[in-house]
Amino acid sequence: MTSATRIGFSLATLMVFAVPVASAQQGPAIGGSLYGIGQSAGASSPGTGAAKGPGGTLTAVPEDFSKLKIAPGFLLNIQVYDEPELSGELRVDDAGNIAFPLAGSIHVGDNTLEEARQLIEDKLASEQILIRPQIMINVEQYAPFIVAVMGEVQAPGRVQLLAPHSLLDVLSQVGGETPMAGRTVQVRHLIDGHLTIDAYPYGRNSDGSSIAKVMLHDGDTVIVPRAGIVYVLGAVTRPGGYLMLEDGKLDVAQALSLASGTTLQAAVKSIRVIRRNPDGTYVEYPVNYKKFSEGKQIPLHLEAQDIVYVPVSKIKTVLTTGASLIDEAAIATVYSVK
Repeated sequence: MTSATRIGFSLATLMVFAVPVASAQQGPAIGGSLYGIGQSAGASSPGTGAAKGPGGTLTAVPEDFSKLKIAPGFLLNIQVYDEPELSGELRVDDAGNIAFPLAGSIHVGDNTLEEARQLIEDKLASEQILIRPQIMINVEQYAPFIVAVMGEVQAPGRVQLLAPHSLLDVLSQVGGETPMAGRTVQVRHLIDGHLTIDAYPYGRNSDGSSIAKVMLHDGDTVIVPRAGIVYVLGAVTRPGGYLMLEDGKLDVAQALSLASGTTLQAAVKSIRVIRRNPDGTYVEYPVNYKKFSEGKQIPLHLEAQDIVYVPVSKIKTVLTTGASLIDEAAIATVYSVK
């Protein structure tokens, strides 16, 4: 045998042995199925798997996939072992049912994949369609839950979920509340065409227990209102608006303290609080600065949108109207005091 012949034979031998090696290096297929008996080498453990979104693209498996409840709109890939005529993709209808070949309608809605697998196997056995049916189920497409989160949160918008989550979970997914958030969280539900609004206490110092068990569902809207604001204007060191954080309570003395106190030119005997009524009118309350500063009188408790006005002189007190102060408050800087 010549040298050229030996070289050609060696190359051919290497090519033959290279083919199975390359094939063996390929990883197992991604599995998202539930099997009636054992699992293939590449399949995931029961209750986990891959799912496709509305567009058919594969998405990452969430932590709660094993607890995922089948909902209307899901597209299930159901494979019956050794029965290709009974296998195929079935869409879950609005009532939570699938139309299974020969077995008819089977209700799988609000069941996990494992529970649905057992229901189908029981149906096939009880109808004597198969003696020992062996089923695997894969979610080809899911119908996501959409929850809208608005207001004082870090990343407001629409949140897509695979299953109902708690209010605390959803708030954490949008980055939590902003420093300007109030002490309550609203959840709006639309049930049979009727809008209901529930409010839950929740603040920056809360441990979250008040909303940890509040479950959100498809179409819910979460609103985190801004904390109430009081305005301190006039002869103070730092005029502006101040958030009523923590317990949501603030009195005149505390408001003046947040504004770093009055200036030397302040007419403290003429301090007043302007409070706006729901109908657009307003009332004024005189404040006895001397008495509450000496501890002889409890400072007036403020409400959201109240204006504490400290005039420079008595003449300016007369000339300054409540309406002009309301206009001034509208453009005032708002401070968040931690």
